[in-house]
Amino acid sequence: MSLRRAIATVLLACVAAQASAHAFLDRAEPRVGSTVHPAPPELKLWFSQELEPAFSTVKVLDPAGKRVDSANARVDPADRSLLRVSLQALGPGVYTVVWRVVSMDTHATEGEFVFHVDK
Repeated sequence: MSLRRAIATVLLACVAAQASAHAFLDRAEPRVGSTVHPAPPELKLWFSQELEPAFSTVKVLDPAGKRVDSANARVDPADRSLLRVSLQALGPGVYTVVWRVVSMDTHATEGEFVFHVDK
């Protein structure tokens, strides 16, 4: 193996290891960008790694920016990659989910997405 090929292999391995060290959103219920009816009683977010409960949060905002979750976000003890939060009764409209999580290896990631509640 040439020296260039060996260096490229090592660099790719480092980038891959670094990328896998963060908890990224894997899937959500309701799904990202989906339209649901009826409104769900709970939001569930699954991530690519286990989460640190003390530093992982999620908020759900209505079209006016008012918080409509019950402020009880928690990492599921049976599946530490699952972040859950109860929702208040949601009317029709577009809701924004804003999340920030810290994986067990202390790397933070954040993001947001919307879902729609139909009449």
